[in-house]
Parts: sequence; structure tokens; C-alpha cells
Amino acid sequence: MATKRSYHDACGTAHALDLVGERWALLVVRELLLGPKRYSDLRADLPGISSNVLSHRLDELEEAGVVLRRTLPPPASSRVYELTEWGLELEPIIRDLGRWGARSPSHPRDAHLSPASLVLSLQTNFDPEAAGGVQASYELRMGQHSFHATVENGALEVDRASDAAADATIEGTPEALASVIYGGRHLTDAARTSDLTVDGDLTAVERFLTLFSLPTPADPPDQR
Repeated sequence: MATKRSYHDACGTAHALDLVGERWALLVVRELLLGPKRYSDLRADLPGISSNVLSHRLDELEEAGVVLRRTLPPPASSRVYELTEWGLELEPIIRDLGRWGARSPSHPRDAHLSPASLVLSLQTNFDPEAAGGVQASYELRMGQHSFHATVENGALEVDRASDAAADATIEGTPEALASVIYGGRHLTDAARTSDLTVDGDLTAVERFLTLFSLPTPADPPDQR
């Protein structure tokens, strides 16, 4: 078993929770959806997790066949964790769960946001209709993380890579970028305070920032 505790239930949902239902497990998976990471990278992007818990979750996920460890070839020679092919099948589940959670009236908008969280949010909340006629490429830089985003034919593709030929580059923290895309903050304000730096085609950037929308919040429960 991936965990010492079990629901002892034959339902596939119950067994899935046996495998990835422990606290932090799905967030570890989330951080690996965009590619392999070193242990230190996972600690940095999940600041609320302790080293002991992270080690346990990685061991459990590896035992379950969700995660594997490998060593990168020289000159890097770093040990990294990555999702197995089966583990990658969790992506649409995590994205749907994130979209469901974003509808919560109590969803915290100002909490920590990792680069992987933001990119998955962009992929989840991308509006193909709003992207009609847009054809541009962008480099999103968040600390040591760089992502190449392309909008074309009403679709968004994002890869973990740099792109020197991008139409524009947006650099800043995930929280700053989210405040402009989702929080109603104006780009010029974020740029003026140096929370975001934009290079290249400003018009393309302004259009890019309009291509995403959070789902409508769920109605609060009737208090009658």
C-alpha cells in the first residue's frame, strides 16, 4: 500500500485516495506535472511542507507507482523526481479539482502560489473564444522557472522552457502575475512597482492577460 492507512473499500475512488489522498500528496503531484524536479525544488515550491513529510510522501508515491526517481545525465547529475506515465494521468483530475475549488466562496486569493500552480491555472482557465485571432508566443519568467507559452488557433500550449524569440517576456512572481490576470490589478501598476517586468510587444501582453477567467463562485448555502 502507498500509505499505512486504508479505507479498506473496493471502490476505485477509495483506492485512489489510499494512494494519493494523504495530506500534501496531490500537491507534490501538481508540482511534478510540468516536468521533473529536485527535492530542493519541491521544498522551495511547497513552503508549508516539512522535510520529513515531503520525504514520506515521495516514498509513498514512488511505492505506489505514481512517482519515480532518476539521475540526470552529466553535467547536471542531479537526482530528480518525476511522474510516471500513469501518474501523469492525474493532470486532468487535478485541473478539474482546482477549477472546482476555485469556485469556493472562501477561496483564498492572496495565499502562496507556486509557478506550477499558476501555469496549471492558466491552462485550466484559458478561454478559447477570447483567444480568437490571437497568434503570439510569450516567455513567462518566475524566479528560476521559465515557461514558453504559445497562443494559436484558439489554443494555449505551455512548456517549461526559455524562448529568446518570444514576442514578449513577462517576469515576476506568480502572485503578481495572478493579481493582474485574475485580481483586476492593472498592468501599469504592477510594472510601476516593479512587481512585473514586461519586454517586447506590450499590446500582445495586454491581450494575453485577457485570455483567462476564473469560474463563477458557487452560491453560499441557504441559511434558512
